Amino acid sequence: MSIEETSDAVDRLAPEARPLVDAMAAVFPDLGGAVTDAAEARRILAAAPAAPFPAPVVGAVEDREIPGPPGAPPIPVRIYRPESGGATDGDAPRPVVVFFHGGGWVICDLDSHDSTARGLCRDAGAVVVSVDYRLAPESRFPAAVEDAYAAVCWVAGHAGELGADPCALTVAGDSAGGNLAAVVAQIARDEDGPRIARQVLVYPATDARQKAGSFDANAAGYFLTAAHCRWFRDQYLGSDGDPAHPHVSPLLAEDLAGLPAAHVVTAGCDPLCDEGRAYATALRAAGVPVTESHFPHMFHGFFGFPELLGDARQARADVAQVIVSSVRDRKNSGNTGGSAG
Repeated sequence: MSIEETSDAVDRLAPEARPLVDAMAAVFPDLGGAVTDAAEARRILAAAPAAPFPAPVVGAVEDREIPGPPGAPPIPVRIYRPESGGATDGDAPRPVVVFFHGGGWVICDLDSHDSTARGLCRDAGAVVVSVDYRLAPESRFPAAVEDAYAAVCWVAGHAGELGADPCALTVAGDSAGGNLAAVVAQIARDEDGPRIARQVLVYPATDARQKAGSFDANAAGYFLTAAHCRWFRDQYLGSDGDPAHPHVSPLLAEDLAGLPAAHVVTAGCDPLCDEGRAYATALRAAGVPVTESHFPHMFHGFFGFPELLGDARQARADVAQVIVSSVRDRKNSGNTGGSAG
């Protein structure tokens, strides 16, 4: 399925995805059930077999630390630079993507999403800065948000050093990372922060109240479960956290006008499907240019498997097109929305 403005189809898992979903579920910790400790969950994931596919080739990779928010530790980041040539013109400044990994604000890291970040760098010809924000429950909300916004500010201020165009800055992430990308886009608007050209939200968590119909329809059997989602939320917010806070649930923000053009990827067999689509609808109603790539037969996590799933390859191509469009807009017209808008 290519980029589309809307789609109402929500169906069950594609046959080619079922073996992958079952294999993933077999090695994933029983979060909120037999496994309630975040450190144990991370140990289980670390012991899981590595993906057998070679990592996408990029021009250069650098691990470094950047300043954290006031009073907080430095933030580890991994910077990916593309090979020469590719999707953008020669040695001109590249688009730049600040990428936030998923994992319910509790698990995953730079390594778990290394292949995804490399793929974005290669396919869009973009500089990608992947952010190792603080995780819960050791650092609960708003630590991840503060780190994410500090990283965006740093990238915007160091775009020249990175070989990137500060006016072609995209914030992107999957799942909890999509949540952080949406939230920092709102913060940047509200605090007169960096100008963000695009927000790319891959099956984002946008409403921590978790009341959408897809939580019931896709509660179990499609890798990510409703029980997992509840456990992640509890780790992130703690017992006294507010799931309706707009920096937790960006869908509940009072005003969505004036936000960057958005591209939203959703999967029909995902508990987060409805809230991701609802956020796209709300953005569009507020006058924000929005495109959607909806894959009715896919599951939460499919974006990470382009080697196995045609829908994942299409979703990646759609996202790369959106990132590249931020440069084309700047060169040709300066309008927001791009060729995908």
